[in-house]
Amino acid sequence: MSIGNSPEDDRTFPSDDREPIGRTLQQARIAAGLSVEEVSASTRVRIPIVHGIEEDDFSRCGGDVYARGHIRTLARAVGLDPSPLIEQYDAEHGGRPSPTPAAPLFEAERIRPEPRRPNWTAAMVAAIVAVVGFVGFTMFNGTDGPKGTTAAEGGPAPAPEKASSPAKPKPVKPAPKPTGSAIAAVPADKVTVKLTADGKSWISAKASDGKMLFDGFLQEGDTKTFQDDEQVDLVLGNAGAIELYVNGKKVSGKFEDGQVERLSYTKGDPEAG
Repeated sequence: MSIGNSPEDDRTFPSDDREPIGRTLQQARIAAGLSVEEVSASTRVRIPIVHGIEEDDFSRCGGDVYARGHIRTLARAVGLDPSPLIEQYDAEHGGRPSPTPAAPLFEAERIRPEPRRPNWTAAMVAAIVAVVGFVGFTMFNGTDGPKGTTAAEGGPAPAPEKASSPAKPKPVKPAPKPTGSAIAAVPADKVTVKLTADGKSWISAKASDGKMLFDGFLQEGDTKTFQDDEQVDLVLGNAGAIELYVNGKKVSGKFEDGQVERLSYTKGDPEAG
């Protein structure tokens, strides 16, 4: 009698043979002959964040939106297609959140009331009424002569005072209309970049000489303005949450939430060329 294996011993169980996201990026970087410092310099993703992602630690990214943006940027830097890695991240971290509608962000600007102009007609009527009342009061008091003296006794009758004509208000010159927005009044010999955050976003800004102007997070409602004589280089960690003005002109770009954008601007019209 031979003893064989039980049918239960031949069963196979499915397993997820996908490499972790961090290990996949690390192996691709090594295969491309790049160091962590070189990847950080080319992507503007800070070295501690690169190390954390390669260890599958996304806690330093600042949230799922930034984690997706960093994964996409690092994957492209080492020659990988970022789409499968983003799908793997969504599957492991609860899926991609639904986008926030952009319409309410601009609702307050559309309902801004126009400034009220002064009502000069009402002011003129009030001035005339005040003058007429004063003249009437003065004439009424002037009819009373000195005690014991009346018009029948030959006393001089008080001469009625002449009503003074109401003073005409001086015409007020209308205030000159503004020639442009306050943002447009920027020096022509410099590069001026203004950022306004509609949501949380990591921002990096450098001058033309390589000096770091800013490196950190902007919260919703925060505004930053940078100037340089030649050029300003930007990295937007969550480009969809940033309203951008360059040299006094709004830059209309179709940026998405979580999208990392690297931009450079010089003097003149940002749309030209």
